[in-house]
Amino acid sequence: MASMSAVLSKSPFLSQPLSKSPSSDLPFSAATVSFPSKSHRRGGVIRAGLISPDGGKLVELVVSEPRRREKKHEAAELPRVELTSIDVQWMHVLSEGWASPLGGFMRESEFLQTLHFNSLRLDDGSVVNMSVPIVLAIDDEQKASIGESKRVALVGSDGNPVAILSDIEIYKHPKEERIARTWGTTAPGLPYVEEAITNAGNWLIGGDLEVLEPVKYNDGLDRFRLSPAELRKELEKRGADAVFAFQLRNPVHNGHALLMTDTRRRLLEMGYKNPILLLHPLGGYTKADDVPLSWRMKQHEKVLEDGVLDPETTVVSIFPSPMHYAGPTEVQWHAKARINAGANFYIVGRDPAGMGHPVEKRDLYDADHGKKVLSMAPGLERLNILPFRVAAYDKTQGKMAFFDPSRPQDFLFISGTKVNSLLPNTNLTLLHFSWFTYKIILSDAHIGQEQRKPSRWIHVPRWMASSC
Repeated sequence: MASMSAVLSKSPFLSQPLSKSPSSDLPFSAATVSFPSKSHRRGGVIRAGLISPDGGKLVELVVSEPRRREKKHEAAELPRVELTSIDVQWMHVLSEGWASPLGGFMRESEFLQTLHFNSLRLDDGSVVNMSVPIVLAIDDEQKASIGESKRVALVGSDGNPVAILSDIEIYKHPKEERIARTWGTTAPGLPYVEEAITNAGNWLIGGDLEVLEPVKYNDGLDRFRLSPAELRKELEKRGADAVFAFQLRNPVHNGHALLMTDTRRRLLEMGYKNPILLLHPLGGYTKADDVPLSWRMKQHEKVLEDGVLDPETTVVSIFPSPMHYAGPTEVQWHAKARINAGANFYIVGRDPAGMGHPVEKRDLYDADHGKKVLSMAPGLERLNILPFRVAAYDKTQGKMAFFDPSRPQDFLFISGTKVNSLLPNTNLTLLHFSWFTYKIILSDAHIGQEQRKPSRWIHVPRWMASSC
């Protein structure tokens, strides 16, 4: 088994205790954003620069260009394992170092540590966070075809090799245990489970990964898919002395914008000279009723174009990971991956990575557990967690503001779900947000997510556009 030995460098940016939320029934978390105290600064001076990757260095797994032809010839002679679209997304994640120091699809020891401890212990005894299994399933027929070989070629849907997996280990795929420990339930209807686990093979294959070429999707969005190394280069080019990451899988609304601009203001007040926002939408698999990635990226571009967020202090990039909707377990993965991109602050909202219970009429996870878990998760001690402050429409100011519990009657709250319910057709899905307008599409069950076309514009009241 390849060594993941490394020494984790220490950093003054520690996860902070969470202040108690004044209300649990608001549509957003009411916790106050916590920032590092002076005790977290060495010598009373802010430490500038990007946080080091987990394990001390990025583990990039793309074969260098001079060796690609040779590796493709090798792959052509090996037993083959065909990848699903989600497998390709995980291969992409691994190849660029988002899961550093992981060097390939998980072997059994890594899989079990992830399931039971949400972390991996390295050879030097240090611990890095790893809460979501990154595994590759095969069936009985594929296992038999591999036989005694210690290497396999991973092939795409067109049958062409895209990677080589070496020093392989094949072990049982405990689907029920994997589902129960990752989601905390085995209830039917979990989107990722139905898409990627239920019908997957009964075996898992792990090993050292060599990806033959950088992963491209040729969907017009590859220019946004910056690797951790590319992001670090861009952040250093901009002179970032702090990086605060914000992940979302839906359009940015005015509450988000207020939160992000206020976070930068607070970091400047702390003494940072140039904090940079990493606006980092998730770009892998999402469930059918989420807003398609192509339209989310159009909206994010519009937010920068309109000056809602400052293009000079904002980097927009796509995070290639698939979405599990596994709540507090998955949000650790989201935070850990941003460490590898250079982020030392991570903004977390209400019910991160959560969803409604697939059977019962309730949320699957407690809305506050995600941010609480992040504040104490093993391996995330170097990352400063910033919980949401509540943003709502302040009727006295005529604009978005942070909620003041001393005058609740002055604030209006509305969620994106509520906006959809107010639209004239219940089959319309929110797509594009500007200051005054939502762009929508028909949510036809017979139309694939990426094939849906915008049908028309709908105008909604300003306060609605400001708060949902």
